[in-house]
Amino acid sequence: MSMQQVGQDGLESWNRDLRATCGHFETELAFNRALFIGQVSNFCRGGLSLSNLRTNAGSIKRHSPNPDHDDDQDCLLVSQRSGYCRITQNGLSIQLAPGELLLMDSAGSLEISPFGLIEHAVLSLSRQDVSRQLGAETKTFGKISSSKACGRMLHVLMDQLCKDTPDGEGVEGEGEALQNAFVSLLGSALEHTTDARDDAVSLQGSHLRSYVQKVIDESLSQPGLSPVGLANRLNISVRHLYRLFEEQDDSVCRYIQRARLKRSADDLSNPFLRDESITSIAYKWGFTDSAHFSRSFKKQFEQSPKDFRSSHLQLALGMV
Repeated sequence: MSMQQVGQDGLESWNRDLRATCGHFETELAFNRALFIGQVSNFCRGGLSLSNLRTNAGSIKRHSPNPDHDDDQDCLLVSQRSGYCRITQNGLSIQLAPGELLLMDSAGSLEISPFGLIEHAVLSLSRQDVSRQLGAETKTFGKISSSKACGRMLHVLMDQLCKDTPDGEGVEGEGEALQNAFVSLLGSALEHTTDARDDAVSLQGSHLRSYVQKVIDESLSQPGLSPVGLANRLNISVRHLYRLFEEQDDSVCRYIQRARLKRSADDLSNPFLRDESITSIAYKWGFTDSAHFSRSFKKQFEQSPKDFRSSHLQLALGMV
């Protein structure tokens, strides 16, 4: 069989499986058909049904709402397992990095734009239950916070579901209990999409600095997080941003690095994440160079990431 035929068969199989799992999407290729990767699989964890999508497509689009094809009974919790992508729904765009979570609607227009090869794990949640938890007027599209307690719990739950071994149907009632847990955590975990510029304009001094720190804490997973980008986002000058931290004998860059190292240390000492590699944890919190991460971590905590994880996991597991 020719490579062209293999690519053609792979695209048709992908489209068939994608539509059966997620609804009526159109796929645009980033490469020729012979280089296309598209795989859809379904699995069960803890009595819940999840889907795994892996692809290097140029874009995956669902245009205007189509009641003949759309399943409007669910909202989807998407876990970016690897790679980077942009997801656009109802005119709003959100970029996802490895380890991030997003809530989106299973119906209506949607576009997923992978940046290279990506992998998603997708969990369906009852729209009725989600709407009841969030409020009827709240948009069912947004990133799950990685700094809020409820958001971090959702990350841990989703990671555990994805890493557990297959369990068939699960213990009776377990799936319903897990679904309720996911939905109940959403209300406090969803990041609001209000423009940070409007909130920052009315703040001054220590209040503004606290707000800037909050914005940084919720943006640590973005590798491109920088003083210039922050200043533009907050509609303040870069010099003003620097002064906010200099008043406390600090710098914005040092604050970002300390916060990233703290998040990494929290994950390294978390027994639920013991199977996640040190490199993937570093990348999840915005580090792009594993050697730089190791040097910075050792300087901050006086231990290598590997030794830090080993000692803290032994302590945590010994207390169980």
